[in-house]
Amino acid sequence: MGPRTAQRRNTHGPVRWVPLPRVLHGLCQGDALPAGRVAGHKLRRVLSRLVPEGDFVRRVVKRLDQVLTGAPLTYTLLRWPTLGGVDLTGLTVTAIDAFGKHILMHLSDARTLRTHLRMDGTYYIEHADAGRPARDSRAQRWTSRAVLVTNEWTVIGHRLGMADLVRTRDVRRLIGHLGPDIMADGFDPISTGEAIAAQGERAIGATLLDQTVVAGIGTIYLAEGLFEWGVRPDRASDAVPDPAGLLQYIRELLWRSVRARTGTATGDTRRGFTTLAHGREHQPCRRCRTPITVCRVGTPPLDRPAFYCPQCQPD
Repeated sequence: MGPRTAQRRNTHGPVRWVPLPRVLHGLCQGDALPAGRVAGHKLRRVLSRLVPEGDFVRRVVKRLDQVLTGAPLTYTLLRWPTLGGVDLTGLTVTAIDAFGKHILMHLSDARTLRTHLRMDGTYYIEHADAGRPARDSRAQRWTSRAVLVTNEWTVIGHRLGMADLVRTRDVRRLIGHLGPDIMADGFDPISTGEAIAAQGERAIGATLLDQTVVAGIGTIYLAEGLFEWGVRPDRASDAVPDPAGLLQYIRELLWRSVRARTGTATGDTRRGFTTLAHGREHQPCRRCRTPITVCRVGTPPLDRPAFYCPQCQPD
C-alpha cells in the first residue's frame, strides 16, 4: 500500500483503497463525488487544511450545492442556542451561495440558513443510510452543529462559528455590515481601492483582513498579494500604490485557486509550493533567497500573522 492512497470504508464489504488524487479531485473540484461512501476523515483533511478564505468557501459551497440543492431534506438537526427545536424536514435547498466567508443555504420556504466556518468549522459529507444518519455517523458527535440529510447524502457541519435562520429577504441584516465580496460578480476594485486608501495610516495588512472593508480575504491572500506588490504588511494603507490593481490581482488569485485541482495561491498544487510567502517563515524567498519573516497586523488579541520578504517588500 503506497503513501499516496486514501482509505475508504464500505459498510457492506471489506475496506477499499482509493487513489488519493481521485479523492482530492472529487472533493476539491467541481466534478462528481466519488461513488459510494467518502471517508469523513479524508473530507475533513481536504476541507480543513486551508484557513477559510474566499476560494476555500467557494469550494465548500460547490460541494454542498452538489449534494443538497434540489433534494428534499428527510432529516435535520440544528444544535445551536437560537435554533433548538427548529425542524427543516420536508423543505428543499433551492440554492447555495457565499458572501465573503459566509455560506448561505436558501430554502424552499423563503428562509435562509447562514453558517460561517470561522477557524475550526468543517463540513463532512457521508452517504446517507435510509435517509437518516447512521448510529456511528459524525452527526451524532457533540461537535456537530448542523445535520442536513437527503435520501442520498448526509451533510454535517462541525464546530461552525455561526448559524442563523432568517427570512431570505432579511439576509442583508446578517451580512450588511460587510464590505464588497472580492469574489462576487460585479466587484468594483476602484471604489473598494478608494475605501482602502481611506483607512489612512492603518496597516494595509489589517485593512485587507477587515471584512467590513472588503470581504473574502484572509492571511494567505493578504500575504501573497502584498508579496507581488512589493509592499510590507505594516505599510500605511494610504501609501499603497494602485490599491485597485492589488485587489484585482488578489481576486484573480482566488478564482484561479477555485478552478485548480486543489487550493493554491501560486497555480502550483504541489505540497510546499502553493504559496510564495504565507506560512514560509525562515524559509528562503523563492525570488531572492532572503528568509521569509512574519509580523503581526491588527489589534491584539485579534491580530494575525502576515508573512513577507524583507528584501522583495522593503517598505
